[in-house]
Amino acid sequence: MSNEATQPYQRVVQDVRDKIRSGRLPAGAKLPSTRELADEYGVAHGTVQRALTELRTAGLIYSHQGRGSYITDTATETSEDSTARALRVLEKQVADLSARLEKIEKGRGD
Repeated sequence: MSNEATQPYQRVVQDVRDKIRSGRLPAGAKLPSTRELADEYGVAHGTVQRALTELRTAGLIYSHQGRGSYITDTATETSEDSTARALRVLEKQVADLSARLEKIEKGRGD
């Protein structure tokens, strides 16, 4: 699937997600205005609104009428928690495989 097949609002959503993950948009940070985002991404105002709706639905941002949109406290925690969880799962799998390998080696007399 090429980038051309990606909807413009999805590009905005993905870019904001990437900025949250990388720490460039920390918890509590204010997003640029809808107009600024539309200019930055070269998209229509409605496209930015759709992206913001998706980000709100995902729990990554919250908005205050007349004040703007902000990164939620849990947005950065969510990505960190999922990474930490994935690492714990991998560590457990490696430990289980190591234990199994040790049993096999002992059974063969190696």
